[in-house]
Amino acid sequence: MLLISALASEVNLLLIISLVIVFLGLILRRFNQPYIIAYILSGVILGPYGLAIVTDTEVAQSLGDIGLIILMFFIGMEISLPDFLKRWKVAFFGTGMQVIFSILLMYMLGSFLDWSINRVILLGFIISISSSAVVIKLVQDRSSSDTKTSDNVISILLTQDILIVPMIITLTLLGGQSLDIGQVTLQIIGGILIMIVMIYLIKKQRIKLPFEKVLSKDHELQIFAGLIACFGLALITSLFELSASLGALISGILINASDSNKWLHDSLHSFRVILISIFFISVGMLIDLTFLSEHIIAVSFLVLIVYLSNHGINTLSLRLLGNDWKESLLGGSFLAQIGEFSFVLATIGLQQGIITTYGYQITIIVIAITIFISPFWVSLTQLLIGKKS
Repeated sequence: MLLISALASEVNLLLIISLVIVFLGLILRRFNQPYIIAYILSGVILGPYGLAIVTDTEVAQSLGDIGLIILMFFIGMEISLPDFLKRWKVAFFGTGMQVIFSILLMYMLGSFLDWSINRVILLGFIISISSSAVVIKLVQDRSSSDTKTSDNVISILLTQDILIVPMIITLTLLGGQSLDIGQVTLQIIGGILIMIVMIYLIKKQRIKLPFEKVLSKDHELQIFAGLIACFGLALITSLFELSASLGALISGILINASDSNKWLHDSLHSFRVILISIFFISVGMLIDLTFLSEHIIAVSFLVLIVYLSNHGINTLSLRLLGNDWKESLLGGSFLAQIGEFSFVLATIGLQQGIITTYGYQITIIVIAITIFISPFWVSLTQLLIGKKS
């Protein structure tokens, strides 16, 4: 009886979440807004700071992490290494400018608020990372995936994701804790292996995967083969103390270089929709409405600073790299929010004593709100520059 009762409870929860998403989705569809907003709002409404229908945020966060891995796998399947190398100047120059100017901005702000240099670097890192989950979804929803703007934006996002590992190591050093030599050694070995795989792929350009012909005709096994491809390399990179999402991204890049790209994409599409929606729901659950109302001025100020600085920096870097002003402004709007990996950086900052509990809470709220606002910011930018979605 207990098992049946628990199962009924889970089914009711899934039904409630689905009803809320469909209801909000239908409303937002009338205003031509993406479903990301419905997912995040669902998290706010149903989460511990809303109606408290979902209180186990750790489970939601775990499922959200799985959704992020799936998303990075799909992003990888859209990336051709030869094409990425053609845009290496955009990727490295654009990302470099974002990180440097973000730290300089935090330094100027911190000089008035008496922040330590460690906090300045932490917050600079946090605001310099954009959201792959949000940007890719917005690009796809707005049918912009074949434009020069989206190609440049995705190149910058890929470079940002790679930079997460050195950022984490830097924050560990700033926190005053000694580095684990074994962990760093594993990370270096993992990084070298990834470079070897990438160099091999650049030289070969096209590869053949095991059982490729057999699986291309078996739709049921395709699902499991796709999950193995996605989570297998994610597991391997995590064993080397690297990001599981980075492993999924590399796995997707390998799939892109094979003939399995289309059928794997089709087979995993339903998993992608469900798990990515859970990721955004988990982001919504982080928004504490009481905390937000008590600190609305500080949060609003920080969100505005983030959007103006990120949009401005990315617009300038894209313009300097040869894009016209409209393309640069649109690309800047896609990259204006703070990304999901910044949650990880904020947690490390708290653990290392770089920020206080209050600083951590306000940082999490700001990150979540910038993700929520992103579709509106892109729409506003498109309206102002006269570019149709």
